Amino acid sequence: MKLALSTLALALCLSTVQAEDGFKPLFDGKTLKGWQRFGGVAEYHVEDGAIVGTTVRGTPNTFLTTKKMYGDFILELEFKVSPALNSGVQIRSLVKEQKKKNRPVFKRVYGYQVEIDPSARAWSGGIYDEGRRGWINNLQNNEPARKAFKQNGWNKYRVQCIGNSIKTWINGVPAADLVDSETLEGYIALQVHGYNPANVKKRYPDLDVPERAQVRWKNIRIKEIGKHKWKPFWNGKDLSEWRIQGGGEWKVVDGAIRGFNTRDQAAHGHLFLKTPVKDFTARIKYKAISGNSGFYFRTEETKGNVAIKGFQAEVDATRDAGGLYETNGRAWVSKPTPDQVKKFFKPGEWNQMTVSAKGRRITVHVNGRKSAELLNDKGRLEGLIALQLHGSQDMEVLFKDLEFLVKG
Repeated sequence: MKLALSTLALALCLSTVQAEDGFKPLFDGKTLKGWQRFGGVAEYHVEDGAIVGTTVRGTPNTFLTTKKMYGDFILELEFKVSPALNSGVQIRSLVKEQKKKNRPVFKRVYGYQVEIDPSARAWSGGIYDEGRRGWINNLQNNEPARKAFKQNGWNKYRVQCIGNSIKTWINGVPAADLVDSETLEGYIALQVHGYNPANVKKRYPDLDVPERAQVRWKNIRIKEIGKHKWKPFWNGKDLSEWRIQGGGEWKVVDGAIRGFNTRDQAAHGHLFLKTPVKDFTARIKYKAISGNSGFYFRTEETKGNVAIKGFQAEVDATRDAGGLYETNGRAWVSKPTPDQVKKFFKPGEWNQMTVSAKGRRITVHVNGRKSAELLNDKGRLEGLIALQLHGSQDMEVLFKDLEFLVKG
């Protein structure tokens, strides 16, 4: 009787601690209730309180996903992986139908993946964008995190997603630190990578390669902390919340803000949002038809033809898309190479730019690709947002779908 009462008391105590810290289990330790399989046909079962994923030769990547989507959260889990197998944990991931040659249509999981990498590369805890952009935050320059992985042992992940910030820890060591807003909500999933033992043996001849490899996950729990969403900061109709300064012409045409200037106008033109902004993440669409423009932020007005001081995320018809320029300051502080611009910029078309300025970290993306970043900038921390018309140029630029990322 005393033993039974002690066991009950311990269970109640653990339940109370869990309730107080806000974490809830995603896995009950006994069944796969609340999970579903997509992609290939690798096998999943429960054994000794862990989800076990087992490879099936000749099948593509297989995912066991939650049935629920999650936005902002902290996820904790433990994993143990065969040295011969690559794996991962998907976060904020989505599912789409996909068809490959000579294969039936299957449902493909894509999105952020917290890598499980037992190879010598040791990028466990890095962020790979499965089915989209590939590596977006590897651990090439993070030796402490690479050394934190325990081969043939249990490892612990902590993953924090809040707005456009994604951070990971492996066994308590900081790993990835990513600013990216491509997806704000999605499934959590456990991956069994496609597996061919002959190919693994060829790549790692000294490795003991099993015919079927396994990865295990346990103690999977999550703390939900809300969601973020995009909210317009232009009404799409008029310029009542903006103020025009300098040369050129601004007006609303077919649901877009049109900026126009001619080369005989020496003064730069700016369209200022009336309300100053400090920390923010903004997303805009622009079409640069001719000339040079920019998305200004953390700025102040000055005198003269340029008449502005502060950061500019570059908007140009042909080059430097998404670079960071400090007007009346340090000039270029971060910009992509011409080869990088060719890969993500669409001349003459609508492009999407995202600018995140949080504290002293500034990150710019164009069409989902990072174009510039400052990690510990010593410049201004707040100021006005503005759209630019460059002086002494024949130019035309369009802006639409201007949005801020806000807590939903």
